[in-house]
Amino acid sequence: MGVGKSSVGRRLANRLRLPFADGDVEIESAAGMTVSEIFAALGEDEFRAGEARVIRRLLEGPPLVLATGGGAMMNPETRALLKARADTVWLRADLKVIAERVARRDTRPLLRGKDPLTVLTDLAEVRYPIYGQADVTVDVGQGSHGQAVDSIHRTLRRHWRERRRTETKP
Repeated sequence: MGVGKSSVGRRLANRLRLPFADGDVEIESAAGMTVSEIFAALGEDEFRAGEARVIRRLLEGPPLVLATGGGAMMNPETRALLKARADTVWLRADLKVIAERVARRDTRPLLRGKDPLTVLTDLAEVRYPIYGQADVTVDVGQGSHGQAVDSIHRTLRRHWRERRRTETKP
């Protein structure tokens, strides 16, 4: 959360000439409710179940750039599906930078009424080992979204070349 997944993802999709989907927007569309409303009315477990269904549907379609919420990778089935059907990218940023960004708006259910840095630090302890399983990790943060896209694109191209080399070895 707060690393710019949607903005950077949209720009990356343009660079790759692929459609873009924001997982949260897709979930809201499917549920007819905002993420905050889903959390408030149905709870995080139901949000995560809906998130898993939406991600599965999107990944069964044509190639796209998909920005998933930070909790998506925590679901073992969703994580396995993403690893099987997608090239996963962890956009890693300094927690203090993220905390400053997310403190600007009170729209994130996991942060509502809490100290953002404390929550993000607690989440990082649990999530970072899982995020570390991404195909590539790209450090983003203080730079522009354009710089982040350049870095992701460069890192993905390296990843794709390496995968082709490994796949063609006898």
